[in-house]
This record gives sequence, C-alpha cells and structure tokens, in this order.
Amino acid sequence: MAYFDEHISRVNDKLQLLLKQFQALQKENEKLKLELNQKNELEKQMLQKTELLQQQVEIARASVGESGKEVKSELEKRINMYVREIDRCIALLANQ
Repeated sequence: MAYFDEHISRVNDKLQLLLKQFQALQKENEKLKLELNQKNELEKQMLQKTELLQQQVEIARASVGESGKEVKSELEKRINMYVREIDRCIALLANQ
C-alpha cells in the first residue's frame, strides 16, 4: 500500500510542478501579447507619421517648384484619392 501512496505522491508533485509551469507560461504569454500590441501600435503611429512627413515634403517641393509636374501630378492624385474617400464616408453616413 505504501508503494501506491508514494507513487501517487510523486505523480501529484509532478502535476503541481506542471501547473506552476503552465501558470508561469500563461503570464509570460499575456505579457508578450501586451508587448506585441504596444509595438504594433507604435509601428502604426510611426507609419502614419512617416506618411504625413512624406506628404509635407511633397507639398514643400511642389510649392517651390523643385520637381515640377511629376510631384504635382502625384499630389493631385493623392488629393483626389482623399476627396473620393471623404465622399464615400459622407455617402455611408447619409445611408445610416
């Protein structure tokens, strides 16, 4: 009988160790998920800032006539894209 009690005790100890390891891994997983979300948000902000700075550079170049028709054409395309997007949003809001 003592053999079974000892065996059950060892299994129980191993099970407790596995549970502790599992809980530690869950905590680490949550921490890593949070860190990943923060990094993704930071990346998104940086991309938005980069795009904004690129637009400002294009506007500055167009205003001083540095690159001529090519930049102006690209700027017009981008403005037209924004206008279409605004029109689409207005249409969606009007349908609600």
